[in-house]
Amino acid sequence: MYKAIVERRAAKEINSLPEEIIQDIILAIEKLKSTPRPQGVKKLVGEEGWRIRIKIYRILYTIDDNEKIITIYRVKHRKDAYR
Repeated sequence: MYKAIVERRAAKEINSLPEEIIQDIILAIEKLKSTPRPQGVKKLVGEEGWRIRIKIYRILYTIDDNEKIITIYRVKHRKDAYR
């Protein structure tokens, strides 16, 4: 089981989303703790990290397999997630 750390910036982004999306994001983060690379995950190109899709939003995160830590650093609308 991995430990999930949500960076301050990502927490602010999550809190600014609609309530139904927040619930989906929290559920996805909980699932990441047991499966950090679920089906549909993509490795980011040009920067370190992974991304999963939650409707029209993206969760961007890094995985430290040695320490068993997932760090969520962005949660944004798909058009803004990679800027």
